[in-house]
Amino acid sequence: MRCVAVVIACLLLGSWTMQVLADPPPHAPAKGWRKKHDPEYVGYTGTRWERDYEVSSGHCNRQAIGAVLGAATGGVIGSRVDTDNPTVATIIGAAVGALIGSQIGKSLDEADRGCFGHALEIAAPGKRVSWDNPATGVHYEILPLQGRKIDARTCRDFTLIASRGSQKSTEKGLACQSRAGVWELARH
Repeated sequence: MRCVAVVIACLLLGSWTMQVLADPPPHAPAKGWRKKHDPEYVGYTGTRWERDYEVSSGHCNRQAIGAVLGAATGGVIGSRVDTDNPTVATIIGAAVGALIGSQIGKSLDEADRGCFGHALEIAAPGKRVSWDNPATGVHYEILPLQGRKIDARTCRDFTLIASRGSQKSTEKGLACQSRAGVWELARH
């Protein structure tokens, strides 16, 4: 009887181990099994995203976004987003820094722009998304609101709060999608 119990336990453990070994590692690209079983994130405009960079949880993983975007700066970001298979949404244009305010706005880097854009793309209306830039000491919070169509483009109102120490800037704005994954500030 004891021998039968040991054999059953070994079979159960062996089958579980085989399944674990058959699953692809978390860092593997989304092909085959993972593509069929892992969730896709549908953006506000219907674009499908492989990753949400934790935006759905209310926090943006700027380190992961920064790794994806690489070393491009400013307006170059928009050209790095593949329209057929975008990796991360972003907001482009020099006006973003001006929106936040002169001192804090100068601190906005590419990963911050990625978090800003991906929050506009993924976050539900009224869902606050925050992140910290450890290099600049700036804490960001964006509250994407309902969208609307303007000149056939999808646009979203938002409130952006940026703070560093005793400095705090709260601004309301409107961003419109110029192509899949690329958002630009618009005039009201």
